[in-house]
Amino acid sequence: MQTKLDEAKTELLTKAARVGESGPAGGQSPVPGLDPDTLSGYLQRYYLHTAPEDLTGRDPVDVFGAAVSHYRLAGVRPQGTANVRVHTPTVEENGWTCSHSVVEVVTDDMPFLVDSVTNELSRQGRGIHVVIHPQVVVRRDVTGKLIEILDAEDDAHGTPGKRKDTELPHDALVESWIHVEIDRETDREDLKQITADLLRVLNDVREAVEDWEKMRDAALRISDELPTEPTADDLRDREVEEARELLRWLAADHFTFLGYREYELTSAPGEADGEEDVLTAVPGTGLGILRSDPKHHEDDPGHPVSPSFNRLPKDARKKAREHKLLILTKANSRATVHRPSYLDYVGVKKFDEQGNVVGERRFLGLFSSAAYTESVRRVPVIRRKVTEVLEGAGFSPNSHDGRDLLQILETYPRDELFQTPVDQLRSIATSVLYLQERRRLRLYLRQDEYGRYYSALVYLPRDRYTTAVRLRLIEILKEELGGTSVDFTAWNTESILSRLHFVIRVAPGATLPDLTDADVDRIEARLVEAARSWEDGFAEALNAECGEERAAELLRRYTHAFPEGYKADNSPRAAVADLQHLEKLRTAEQGRDFEVSLYEPVGAGPGERRFKIYRTGEPVSLSKVLPLLNRLGVEVVDERPYELRCSDRSSSWIYDFGLRMPERPNGDDYRERFQDAFTAVWTGRAESDNFNKLVLGAGLDWRQAMVLRAYAKYLRQAGSTFSQTYMEDTLSHNVHTTRLLVSLFEARMAPARQRAGTELIDGLLEELDGALDQVASLDEDRILRSFLTVIKATLRTNHFQKDSNGEPHAYLSLKLDPQAIPDLPAPRPAYEIWVYSPRVEGVHLRFGKVARGGLRWSDRREDFRTEILGLVKAQMVKNTVIVPVGAKGGFVGKQLPDPAVDRDAWLAEGIASYKTFISGLLDITDNLVGGEVVHPEDVVRHDGDDTYLVVAADKGTAKFSDIANEVAESYGFWLGDAFASGGSAGYDHKGMGITARGAWESVKRHFRELGVDTQTEDFTVVGVGDMSGDVFGNGMLLSEHIRLVAAFDHRHIFLDPNPDAATSYAERRRLFELPRSSWADYNKELLSQGGGIHPRTAKSIPINQHVRAALGIEAGVTKLTPAELMKVILKAPVDLLWNGGIGTYVKSSAESNADVGDKSNDAIRVDGQDLRVKVVGEGGNLGLTQLGRIEYAQNGGRINTDAIDNSAGVDTSDHEVNIKILLNSVVANGDMTVKQRNKLLAEMTDEVGSLVLRNNYAQN
Repeated sequence: MQTKLDEAKTELLTKAARVGESGPAGGQSPVPGLDPDTLSGYLQRYYLHTAPEDLTGRDPVDVFGAAVSHYRLAGVRPQGTANVRVHTPTVEENGWTCSHSVVEVVTDDMPFLVDSVTNELSRQGRGIHVVIHPQVVVRRDVTGKLIEILDAEDDAHGTPGKRKDTELPHDALVESWIHVEIDRETDREDLKQITADLLRVLNDVREAVEDWEKMRDAALRISDELPTEPTADDLRDREVEEARELLRWLAADHFTFLGYREYELTSAPGEADGEEDVLTAVPGTGLGILRSDPKHHEDDPGHPVSPSFNRLPKDARKKAREHKLLILTKANSRATVHRPSYLDYVGVKKFDEQGNVVGERRFLGLFSSAAYTESVRRVPVIRRKVTEVLEGAGFSPNSHDGRDLLQILETYPRDELFQTPVDQLRSIATSVLYLQERRRLRLYLRQDEYGRYYSALVYLPRDRYTTAVRLRLIEILKEELGGTSVDFTAWNTESILSRLHFVIRVAPGATLPDLTDADVDRIEARLVEAARSWEDGFAEALNAECGEERAAELLRRYTHAFPEGYKADNSPRAAVADLQHLEKLRTAEQGRDFEVSLYEPVGAGPGERRFKIYRTGEPVSLSKVLPLLNRLGVEVVDERPYELRCSDRSSSWIYDFGLRMPERPNGDDYRERFQDAFTAVWTGRAESDNFNKLVLGAGLDWRQAMVLRAYAKYLRQAGSTFSQTYMEDTLSHNVHTTRLLVSLFEARMAPARQRAGTELIDGLLEELDGALDQVASLDEDRILRSFLTVIKATLRTNHFQKDSNGEPHAYLSLKLDPQAIPDLPAPRPAYEIWVYSPRVEGVHLRFGKVARGGLRWSDRREDFRTEILGLVKAQMVKNTVIVPVGAKGGFVGKQLPDPAVDRDAWLAEGIASYKTFISGLLDITDNLVGGEVVHPEDVVRHDGDDTYLVVAADKGTAKFSDIANEVAESYGFWLGDAFASGGSAGYDHKGMGITARGAWESVKRHFRELGVDTQTEDFTVVGVGDMSGDVFGNGMLLSEHIRLVAAFDHRHIFLDPNPDAATSYAERRRLFELPRSSWADYNKELLSQGGGIHPRTAKSIPINQHVRAALGIEAGVTKLTPAELMKVILKAPVDLLWNGGIGTYVKSSAESNADVGDKSNDAIRVDGQDLRVKVVGEGGNLGLTQLGRIEYAQNGGRINTDAIDNSAGVDTSDHEVNIKILLNSVVANGDMTVKQRNKLLAEMTDEVGSLVLRNNYAQN
């Protein structure tokens, strides 16, 4: 059944036949002898055994042209010759083409032709692409001219017909036509050389084939004559019989006879000793490839010498006289016939009557495949050796060891069995027997008897045998043994050992050195090292490092874990070091998932290092690592990631980075400092910025760099005009000065340095003065002096404290003396605590030792100190109603998630930041225990006792008081839950509505002056805030006559142009009581006509006539951006502007937005003179600048200050703290329980509220 490919081939040949039938085509001429009737049959015969895939895709003209070209080459071939042509056909020259060069051969059919031709082409390195070799029956005339192709007729089915030999004419010739396509070659000289080489090979084939029977007969004749020939007296009969059996065995198709010749051994004049042996050919005895006699010896023209014998070393030539009947070895040259192996050499010596060696009968050829597969027990010569090996080893053939040894000999290289002496063979075979199933490499080296080569048997674990290993072994053997070429064969079975047989040939005439056992051991050791697999080295290194038991356990887990790329880049010893890091992670406590290692690789150039990151759990993002390393002052020049998959299916990762760092990193301990710094940044204990360059550049550790970073962050908040980048660069440019600044900080603040007294500090200050004088840049001088100023102004720090785990804090607290920092913006507080960490930054400003104020969760990361300073100004005024002076604190979370995505996570991170901030304050605050001042541990104080630290809630921290008190109680702080007012055991300002109620007292006063009673008459309001807020929400519920026209917060804009007071009041109360409500929750069906709720993210907001009328917008305005609309709301012509939000929305016309310092509200801020409301109620802080208030009041507006309006909150907190301080002493004495104290506090809520509101009323 034909396949599609077969059908395609048939169709192609049909088309090719039509090319010839249609006359000249493509430059073709008519072909004599191939008429249309025989052409098709010729093509079918020519391509009969050609694979379809070798023809498909070819042009029919080229298929026709190749066959006809070969036919023309066969046109004339004299008897006993071969026609060879090598050419590169082209359409221009030949009428057809081929993508390769073409070899064409026409010769008599005989064995070995195709093999011999292709072997010769391969020997020359010619790539072979297609081979076509039809057998063609022809008739020729006496001159060799082609008369006809006899089997070219087609049968009835269109395929070439076949004739029986009896049907062929007596003058028919069977020829082999060979077409080989090789790599394209256009050099004519090369093509000529290929032709000459192939003619030589074809001649060898012809001679070998023609004389094969004669050579076989010679072997049998010699076998028959041996018993009657003279021999040496010491030659045993057994050897003669063995030689006879071997010759008969060879003649029984176990040997491919290629050449035969007889030689005479004579003496000729030599060098020093006067004579030397000469082996001369007996003329006329040559057969096969030895048919042609060699050149004659110059002293004896009648006796041609043996060139191979002359090339032997002198010691080897002497072996010709040895009384050994048989010579079994390898010739010096490869066979050109059949297969390209080195020729097998079988010699039978001749003796004279005196028992002297007088000649040799030499057979050259190749052992047949049958010779290699026949049992060693049936091969002459070998079977005797096998028996002697078994007997010498003391094993019975039927014993277990005997059978194993016999199997070793059965599979032993057959050539080696012929050539290896029995004693050496027994030694090797028994050694291999004991080696079985042992994973080790062994070398067995044998020197050729005639000094031409070494035979090396190498046994090695099968899994170690690779091409790369073999090549390494070959190079070592060549180097050690002086080899010029190496041949090899490999043998693999199910055994754990592989066997490699190498034949290492030396230069002709070279003398092989005598190798001692020590030499062989040394070579074997080199081979062992070369064949050692990475896994072997790993196991050995692991054993040496961990001991056998632990190593075995680790090997089970990691042997197959390392990828090939890792093995190529890392030594086994390095892998053991890496494994130890991974094991630390595997057994580490939860949360620790990485290790690092900075190292200097062997042979590294100046500044070249490598850095490894070890990771479990999940891979590392390279985009995260690379900037981090760059900011540590190194350049990443390459990276190599590896994933390790362990036997338990877990994955680990190793990332190996090539680094270029300063040639001489500052400090001998730079490796530990670099690793610690990277770890600190990676784990979030340090930020990733250019301050980290000081680790290598200035020899600092990461915590010293953190101190400088904290000061820089403070200076930026304090109003420094220099960017953080400029500060980083300045410190890096002035390394000596930077180190002096750190040394000064440590000399002043480190408890361990206090014994040195002031001399150390004075010396550092003097040295700093000198260093600063050398700074050329004015800007850099100012930056460095600002660092010096704040370091000198530092009163306390927690930098040298330890946490409960004995580790340094992950944050830094600095208590500063603002009066010693001249560049601080006014007013300068009496005390300031700056808290810094990668997670949070915060500041606490106090204007006296006894001061109080809230802590704000700020969203103004760039200038929150400015915000807090503005708040504390108002706080100073508020606190006139109480004893403590003003204080205010604020913090920003630096790693907050997006609240729109996960509000719970956002809140959790905010609370964590708040706790860190509180801890930072308490770390450096004195405590009272039993009435005695107790100073914090490991804190050097440059100020007096300071125990009064009280905080309260503020924007963002309304529900955090309990959290603050928990932190204070964990410190054992003397105030207990009086530390932060408003907690669960305190007064809930939002629940009491106290801040809004206090501010409402001012609103009522302003409206009374206008003749309006806000509690009985409707009035219009616009506001800042939403109903979920304390001040805005409570405030908008303090009168049922409020008509809230518009409001906005950070999310929405609320519009209700003509609200019903009662309806809108009820809906606002619903929102106030709804947890986490926003304006979006307002029931839109209750809005008046034209009302709406719009997100601040909208591109524009439509404006209708109702909104225009309510907000006083010009006619014709149909839409506004959110920012424009919020400006309009602030300037709306209504009765009251109620500020319950965060931010500064009103300034004076003389102020710029930059003067205000609230960037987030620059787009919506208005001037005081533009306000059209009658009254402003400041429930929130800093809603207007002081100048904005004045400008508004000067234009007829009714307003107090935020300090007066919203002082009720701080007043309530002060009452709570004072009551708790009083009652806590009663609790401490045992006269009251905490539960009773809390009950009493709750019962006093209304009374405290009344007292506070009376103060607010009195202030108005």
